[in-house]
Amino acid sequence: MTLAEMPIAARGRVSGMTLPAGTHQRLMEMGLTRGASFQVVRYAPMGDPIEIKVRGYHLSLRKCEAAGILVETVL
Repeated sequence: MTLAEMPIAARGRVSGMTLPAGTHQRLMEMGLTRGASFQVVRYAPMGDPIEIKVRGYHLSLRKCEAAGILVETVL
């Protein structure tokens, strides 16, 4: 499953990324590393961007970036 497919209020953990090297590195620097827990806060009215809470702060991601982040759901 990818981050872009998760519903609002869902919790998950990053399991990998299938993004270009530059984007991958930038997201890792912002705290989206393998094993990082997050929660989907909301989607913008048109579905892009997606706001998540990770490592104690809110992060907005483009839908194309979220589609390249592989996640596993956490209950």
